[in-house]
Amino acid sequence: MGSATARSLFRGVPSLLSAKNLPRGMPANPQLSMNVPLANWNGEELPLDQVRVSVLDRSFLFGDGVYEVLRVYCGRPFLLAEHFERFRRSLGELRIETDVERLRRRTLATLEHSGVRDGVLYVHVSRGAAPLRTHTFPHPSPTPNELIYVRELERDPYAELHAVGASVITFEDLRWRRCDIKSVNLLGNVLAAQAAAEAGCHEAILIGSDGTITEGSHTSVFGVLEGAVLTAPLAANVLPGITRQLVVQLANRAGIPLREESLREQHLHRLSELFLTGTTVDVLPVTRVDGRPVGDGRPGPVAARLRDAYLHVVAEQCGK
Repeated sequence: MGSATARSLFRGVPSLLSAKNLPRGMPANPQLSMNVPLANWNGEELPLDQVRVSVLDRSFLFGDGVYEVLRVYCGRPFLLAEHFERFRRSLGELRIETDVERLRRRTLATLEHSGVRDGVLYVHVSRGAAPLRTHTFPHPSPTPNELIYVRELERDPYAELHAVGASVITFEDLRWRRCDIKSVNLLGNVLAAQAAAEAGCHEAILIGSDGTITEGSHTSVFGVLEGAVLTAPLAANVLPGITRQLVVQLANRAGIPLREESLREQHLHRLSELFLTGTTVDVLPVTRVDGRPVGDGRPGPVAARLRDAYLHVVAEQCGK
């Protein structure tokens, strides 16, 4: 994918710093148990543990589907329009046809009915279930299966790590070459995340065969090198992270030097700061890589400044 194509990934998407038709005043539902997340399966609301999916569903057989994860603050979905714009693009790249606006309405209704105040929304669309297992797209096309669910998550589940910094490992990037599509093909990510867990670390930073740092197993990666923030440019092997894009805008707005330029493995020992961004981690400082300290081994000022700016946007759009 060329640079023009990479830039087109967010073409037409309004600024992440503006309000996005976010629903206000969603009431809690005292009748709903929070022990089991509320789901919406093809338009029917039911407890998540009661959803039943055919074994012939193509996301089960082939990973033939796409998904999004959104953060919920004070009962409101954060960066809703941006997530659904990326969702629309991923569906288009896989040629899965569904009514995205209807899915958006269902997502908001499910959130409202769940009563969840702080949590995450998961939205998943598969190509559907076909009578035969064939690699080619079924003909006629099956009806896509649509899953939404909402689960509670504390406001800052990474509070301790935000204070002291996270530890990460480096890991070979084993994923397919269209990571710009947020598909449910995540085995490479799973293996990397498991390796990090077994090493007692919080994330794995993925290294390409040429030594380029692409991203984390479920995060985007930023490093501060010689006074400038660097992060991988958007390309076919990099997911256009929604939090990543917001942080890029916040850095530009604050006058923090930032270049969308790839970090390389040999840069790691020279970085003064390293931090991750993502829907659930927001802006998370990294203080150790493969057991070695980053900079002085403490969370740095650039990550702290960008996280403060991120939380300010959350407060503006969703409340405190």
